[in-house]
Amino acid sequence: MASRGPQRLPLGVDQRDPFKSVAQELQLVEETLERAISSREQALTDIAAHLIDGGGKRVRPMVTLMAHLALGGKSSQDIIDIATAIELIHTATLLHDDIIDCADIRRGKVSAYKKFGLKSTLVAGDFLFIKAFEFAGKFDETIVQWTADACTALTEGEILQGSFNRNSSVTLRDYIEIVTRKTASLFQTGCKVGAYLAGAKPAIVEEAERYGLNMGIAFQIVDDVLDVVGHADLLGKPTGMDLRDGNPSLPIILALEDSVVRETFEQSESEESRITCALESIKDGAAIEKAKDLSRKYAEAALNSIEKFPPSRHRTGLKTLVQLIIDRDF
Repeated sequence: MASRGPQRLPLGVDQRDPFKSVAQELQLVEETLERAISSREQALTDIAAHLIDGGGKRVRPMVTLMAHLALGGKSSQDIIDIATAIELIHTATLLHDDIIDCADIRRGKVSAYKKFGLKSTLVAGDFLFIKAFEFAGKFDETIVQWTADACTALTEGEILQGSFNRNSSVTLRDYIEIVTRKTASLFQTGCKVGAYLAGAKPAIVEEAERYGLNMGIAFQIVDDVLDVVGHADLLGKPTGMDLRDGNPSLPIILALEDSVVRETFEQSESEESRITCALESIKDGAAIEKAKDLSRKYAEAALNSIEKFPPSRHRTGLKTLVQLIIDRDF
């Protein structure tokens, strides 16, 4: 089926670079990250730096910062520390994910797992989790609990996803639950904490949380689509990895009625020609357009939440980020 091309949200979203509105704060996060990963054991620093210096977009700390500033918060060490903690947690999960997936490539270069080995990479992931709580642990009980809840959700999401590995009984509902925990939880927590530290009213903190949740789900859906139809050089990894690894991504789930897709997904080893055939079946069916439509639904929900924020360049940045997410190169 021919692609209709990227569909724009029916909202007047400013297309200026959202990173610019928090460029100074993001630079402080970068400097804090570099200090955070310094260890007396050089191997830990090297492994952490391999990923942290490897071209990450810093979307999670960025939304944390923008939510905080959009709601009247000031640029302070507290919000820099929370944004840093969020990125450290995210980086730790990537190290552990590469071990679980036996991944060869991450962000366009050899993964830490392949370069440094399983044992050292596993310990480095633990090291980053501990470092994250050095930053988050200084805050009040509410923030510490929210951060701990996010980490719990991440681990639960990983286990839930594993239970549906190569399992064709997986449903759309299962997928949304996995993504809510495994991907959206950090966006959700960053936005919520950012709003809370800004002194926003509870109802607005809840809207910030909903923005992070829905934006995070849209973000993951687009990632899943790009794994099928994206460009390997832009993704920094080969396409079709979800199918090869048996991960229940949205396009796969939506295409499971196709026998070629279902059988390839269920088999632990398939010839490359069969994987290629299954990917073409996904592209030719309705799954990609359905997934794009669902990403737009969640993106629109995210934008509805921040309509309740006061007008500012940071609110505009949060809007623009959502548009950029769903407009990524299909």
